[in-house]
Amino acid sequence: MPNLNQHAPLRFITAGSVDDGKSTLIGRLLYDSKALLGDQLRQIEAAGDAPDFSALTDGLEAEREQGITIDVAYRYFSTARRKYIIADTPGHEQYTRNMVTGASTAHAAVLLLDASQLDYRQTPLQLLPQTKRHSAILHHLRCPHIIVAINKMDLLDYDETKYRAIVAAYDTLAAQLGLADVHYIPISALNGDNIVHESRHTPWYRGATLLATLEALPVGDNISDAPDAFHFPVQNVLRADGAKQDDFRGYQGRIEAGSVRVGDRVRIAPAGQESRVREIHGVNGRVEAAGVGENITLRLADDIDISRGDNLLAATSAHAPQRELRATLCWFDQRPLNPTRKYLLKHTTRTVAAKIRRVEHVWDVHTLSNYADRDTLAMNDLGEVSLVLQQPVAATPYAENPATGAFILIDDASHQTVAAGMILA
Repeated sequence: MPNLNQHAPLRFITAGSVDDGKSTLIGRLLYDSKALLGDQLRQIEAAGDAPDFSALTDGLEAEREQGITIDVAYRYFSTARRKYIIADTPGHEQYTRNMVTGASTAHAAVLLLDASQLDYRQTPLQLLPQTKRHSAILHHLRCPHIIVAINKMDLLDYDETKYRAIVAAYDTLAAQLGLADVHYIPISALNGDNIVHESRHTPWYRGATLLATLEALPVGDNISDAPDAFHFPVQNVLRADGAKQDDFRGYQGRIEAGSVRVGDRVRIAPAGQESRVREIHGVNGRVEAAGVGENITLRLADDIDISRGDNLLAATSAHAPQRELRATLCWFDQRPLNPTRKYLLKHTTRTVAAKIRRVEHVWDVHTLSNYADRDTLAMNDLGEVSLVLQQPVAATPYAENPATGAFILIDDASHQTVAAGMILA
């Protein structure tokens, strides 16, 4: 059953274009919610009337020199109602790959729009290309909750008409992409309007503050915990040979779906042999059963050749290893996709050789449509591709389970990660 625990830790990202104020927003959120350490608080207060909240998250020297966020900066804080994990992701198009990394495990996204950068003479109002690109990525990554934080309202004198124009423009974008749960909040990250405290500058806004919205979001991973959905990628084989007649051989990893009990029948993928679960060892010793999300060590009743990269599935699982995949790719590399090259596909703990059979179509973030007159992907492109693998993988659609439906592509020569993929079928 899906986990809809409102009080579970919430993982969320900030996304948007360069200089939209993402780092400033997080700094203000931490400051106003009293989640800063003593030295950080003194750093902010020492600045007087012009505090630099972005300095709390722009930790890399290169970022401070350039004034942009390059890496994904993770921050942890909590309120009386919930714990949070924040990923401050880059806004520059060059670092879209870092944004994908942060969004891949997020329960929600705070998408910032700089209200002062839009041309309100346009009818209808046009959003920035990076806003469209990030929204498309969030759609493909199945991010369940989008909070559109319309920032720098102070530079527009908190104009309600312009705020409504942005809401209408993004409503159109959300409908075209199929984004279901979208919240809108007018804010000023620098001044703290509607971040933690309600703003007196926006009496026309009747909604919740950003923090109140985050506190109310449900956390639903929607990953089945049924026994027949059991999916366990093997990360490590633990051997403890010794004087005992029964030498220990266990398979370590994390349960990515389903549940397992001692005595259950399991199938080894891709080989296909079956065995019975003899023992389950959790972090605190032997247990009779374990469920999705737990790190365990399994022992089987039969001596079977199993290694890292193999998967243990429920014997009744409907999933079979596949050598052909259809997937959405987000291309990271400066060199375009080359269908004649061989890439390495890393799926869960398994790495296999792969080739792009063809590019089905490329997503145009400007027109919000697909076009099929290209046979390659350039840096930061989103496209649908068909792949053929040298060896099968035990994959599922990304919409069913992100952990078993995602992969990365690695250049076989440079060993650089060139793409992230979400399996469609």
